[in-house]
Amino acid sequence: MVTASAKASRSVSAPKIRQTQLLIDGKWVDAKSGRTFETLNPATETKIADVAEGDAVDIDRAVKAARKAFESGDWSKMDARDRGKLMFRLADLVEQNLEELAILESHDNGKPIRDSRAADLPLVIDCLRYYAGWADKLKGDTIPIRGDHFCYTRREPIGVAGQIIPWNFPLLMVAWKWGPALAAGCTLVLKPAEQTPLSCLRLGELAIEAGFPKGVINIVPGYGPTAGAALVKHPDVDKIAFTGEHRTAQIIMADAAPTLKRLTFELGGKSPNIIFADCDLDAAVAGTEFGLFFNQGQCCCAGSRVFVEEKIHDAFVEKLVKRAKSRKLGDPLDPNTTQGPQVDQAQFDKILEYIEKGGDEGAKCLTGGKRWGKKGFFVEPTVFSEVTDEMAIAREEIFGPVMSILPFKKLDEVIERANRTTFGLAAAVWTRDVGKAHKIAHSVRAGTVWINCYDVFDAAAPFGGFKMSGIGRELGEAGLANYTELKTVTMSLQ
Repeated sequence: MVTASAKASRSVSAPKIRQTQLLIDGKWVDAKSGRTFETLNPATETKIADVAEGDAVDIDRAVKAARKAFESGDWSKMDARDRGKLMFRLADLVEQNLEELAILESHDNGKPIRDSRAADLPLVIDCLRYYAGWADKLKGDTIPIRGDHFCYTRREPIGVAGQIIPWNFPLLMVAWKWGPALAAGCTLVLKPAEQTPLSCLRLGELAIEAGFPKGVINIVPGYGPTAGAALVKHPDVDKIAFTGEHRTAQIIMADAAPTLKRLTFELGGKSPNIIFADCDLDAAVAGTEFGLFFNQGQCCCAGSRVFVEEKIHDAFVEKLVKRAKSRKLGDPLDPNTTQGPQVDQAQFDKILEYIEKGGDEGAKCLTGGKRWGKKGFFVEPTVFSEVTDEMAIAREEIFGPVMSILPFKKLDEVIERANRTTFGLAAAVWTRDVGKAHKIAHSVRAGTVWINCYDVFDAAAPFGGFKMSGIGRELGEAGLANYTELKTVTMSLQ
């Protein structure tokens, strides 16, 4: 007899691919052009499937379906509480199919199955349920204005939302986008990343099974310059939500300007992780390892700049390097694997270029720094010491398993250095001194600051960035504001 624990410790088989077409107006269809593109397994560099390649023609079809559903379809007539019921039903279906979705996510993205099972999918379910509970709770206010008038406000759905998501957390990014949009009563057209379309398409199947009316949820895989740009420029799209690189966001801002679309961006970072000498050293080392190497370093909020107080610098580095060396690289579908491959060849090449640049600029590579294995886009966990603030590895977002350790002496010094960046997504501080912790939290310009922890997320807690790390917030009640317009109604009482 095979026990549950023994089964969980075995590698799992590659998943069955159920869907590779576009979802438009409740139907699965080929791209009008007939074109497809390959999605690859990043651990083996082999093709998983050919996926329909949407372009401007398909985006137009999807937007028209979303517009019709918003203005005159069943969705527009549906009570808010019934919208919430559909979202709860979708979350239940995700939970029922958790194992299949986790395997599919790891197969297409390369992340370890242990992370897909324990982190990505539970967070997806929680996010959908959180926003399902908000569907019937969006309300306005009555306002006592001057004169003999009755004045109140309404929160109304913004309309058709275009959503463009990245490849690092495919299903979770769908949930972050769909949750508030659907709760607010919007309809949507989503373009998944071309590297990782499969789990999103499977979620579309579950949305149909949950009973969402046709045209409410549309999914058009494709490339940024074609499908993505067409979505941004389309005059019948009211809002664009984008997660990705700041350079792409700049292009989106320019393309959206003629139609003055509402825009929200969750972009990159170069997050400072500050370690004081009075911290719990072992906890700080473990949190720092997780804060950078989780998801192969492919996290927008990764703690890639590790500032360590000089008094404990050597002890911290010794422990951190030991933990980095203990990470197990390998097959993402093996539950014992703790680090999978980077998502594709381009990302793999970019990371190795930064590693080479770090050495050329004088940083000392303490561990890693090379490709792992002969097949797949694996990069060894890499730790640099003797890093200065001016080096490229300390200034630019690498989006890979590359950590820079920078020593500091004083509190005010590290605050100034932490803020010496164009980014401002996240930060962390490790200390037993409450006053010092809150000094850092109040002074570092970042949308999220963790104290004695890292990468703690909850659907109720807003997430987003200062400066070039984004515009607006996702998650929490704040995330709903991205998908609503505030209307003021004033009535004469005479």
